[in-house]
Amino acid sequence: MPNKNKHLQGVVYSTDPQYQYLNAEEPAPESLPHPKQQLRVRIEKHHRGGKTVTIINGFIGKEVDLRQLAKTLKQKCGTGGSVKDGLILIQGEMRDKVVNMLKELGYAAK
Repeated sequence: MPNKNKHLQGVVYSTDPQYQYLNAEEPAPESLPHPKQQLRVRIEKHHRGGKTVTIINGFIGKEVDLRQLAKTLKQKCGTGGSVKDGLILIQGEMRDKVVNMLKELGYAAK
């Protein structure tokens, strides 16, 4: 199956019939142990239609582990949220609750 994102890899067209396009994907870093994670929790209202969102950033590791942490936090808060660009977004002003939950899970959080 041909690669649909050839233009993203720097080579658009090659006259060499033996040319192989290289995957530019980097392997995800291994997730750090919980106590070594330096997570930051903040509240944001800007550009959100007046809604308050709790944002957790600073997670170093695989996307799967980040999504699992987000799922756990959303379930314990009883609210919705998402994962975007390495950030966990939790709906509502849940900063204190999220910091306490992260500490219970063994993360270093501020």
